[in-house]
Amino acid sequence: MFSLFRENVRIALDSIRSQMLRTILTVVIIGIGIWALVGILGLVNVLSDNIAGNFASMGANTFNIQRYDFSFNSNRGGEKRKVNPIISYNDVREFTDLYQFPTAQTSVSFTGTGFAEVKFENEKTDPEVQVLGVNENFLENSGIKVEEGRNFTKFDVENNTKVCLIGSDFLKSLFKNDAPLDKTITIRGAKFKVIGVLESKGSTFGNNQDLRVMIPIQVARGMFTQPNINYNISVKVDDNELMDQAQDEAIITLRNIRRLSPLDDNNFGIVRSDDLLNQVAEISGYLNLAAIIISTVTILGSSIALMNIMLVSVTERTREIGVRKALGAKRSTISLQFLIETIVIGQLGSLLGILLGLLTIGALAYGFDTDFELPVGAMIYATIVTFLVALAAGAYPATKAAKLDPIESLRYE
Repeated sequence: MFSLFRENVRIALDSIRSQMLRTILTVVIIGIGIWALVGILGLVNVLSDNIAGNFASMGANTFNIQRYDFSFNSNRGGEKRKVNPIISYNDVREFTDLYQFPTAQTSVSFTGTGFAEVKFENEKTDPEVQVLGVNENFLENSGIKVEEGRNFTKFDVENNTKVCLIGSDFLKSLFKNDAPLDKTITIRGAKFKVIGVLESKGSTFGNNQDLRVMIPIQVARGMFTQPNINYNISVKVDDNELMDQAQDEAIITLRNIRRLSPLDDNNFGIVRSDDLLNQVAEISGYLNLAAIIISTVTILGSSIALMNIMLVSVTERTREIGVRKALGAKRSTISLQFLIETIVIGQLGSLLGILLGLLTIGALAYGFDTDFELPVGAMIYATIVTFLVALAAGAYPATKAAKLDPIESLRYE
C-alpha cells in the first residue's frame, strides 16, 4: 500500500516537473492569495501592537485630562469645528489643589521641547531629544519603571532640584561604558544630575520613547517659557471600581475651574486607558475578520486556475491514463495520482505565500520599530485552507480521469 502511494507521489512530481511553466504560474496565483492572508493579518497585528503599546503607556486604572479626546475630528461637512482652550498651568494648579478624590493620585506634565541637544563631557546627542517637565507621580501613572536609580520625590519637584531621569538610549549614545548615575548632563546650558535611567519602552508612531529626558516640572517651566503651553493631567485610582466616580468628580472639578454652566459642553477631553485598549481590540477584530474574508475569496479564486490546469492535464494525459488502466491501475489509483498533484501544487503556493507574508511582516515590524511576531495562527489557517481548496479543485479532474474508458483512452491522439 505504501509503495503504491510512493509511486503515485513520484509520478505526480514527475508530471509537475514536466509542466513547469504552468505549475509556476498556478503556484504564484495561489501564493498571492496566501500572501494577502498572512500579510494583512500580520499588518493588523503589527498596527494593533503598536497602537496598544502606545495607549498602554498610560498605565492601568488611569484616565487623562487633555485638550481634546480621541473622538475629536476636524470639520466634517463644512461644520465649524470646536476649538478647546489649552489646559493652562493655572488650570493644572487649581485642579491639583481642589481634586481630592480618595486613593487617587494626580500627575502633571508637559512637553518642553522635542528638539533638545543633550551634552555629557565631550559627547552630545543629535538635537532630537524630547524634554518633559513632570511631577513625582508621572512615572507611576504612566506605567513607566526606573531601571536604575530612583524616581523624583516631592522634595525634588517643590524645591526646583536640578535632577533628571533619562531614557535607556542615552546609555549607548552618551555614556557608552560609563555608569550614568550621578553624572551631570547639560540641557540648554542648564546642568542636571542623573538620578535614574528609565526602562526601555521602544518607539510608538515613530516617537522614540527611550530618547527623552524628564526634569521636575517647576524647573522645566523656568527653562521653557513659550506661550500657550498645553499641560496634561493624569489621574490614577487604586480601585478600578471607583474609576467612574473619580472621573465624574474630575470632570466636575475642571468644569468649575473653567466656570462652565450646566448647559455648556466640556471644553476638554477625557481619555481612559481601558476604553482605548478595548476600542483597539474591537477594531483589530473587525480588521482580522475582513482580512480573512478578503484573503479567502482570493484563495478560492485561485482554485479556479488550479482546477483548470488539472483539467487540461487530464486531457493531455488521456493516453497515459489509458496505458496505466490497461496495465491494471484501479480508478482509486488514478484518482489519487491527480489529487496528489493538486495538493502538492497547492502547498507549494501556500509555502510561497507564507514566505512572502513573513517578509512583509518583517518589513512592517522594522518600519514601525516593533517586535516581530510569527503569525502562527495565520500560517496554520493558510495551510489548511490551501489544502481544502486544492482538494476541492482536484476532486473533479481526478474523478474525470478515473472514469476514462481505457480503450478510448488508448485510441486518443
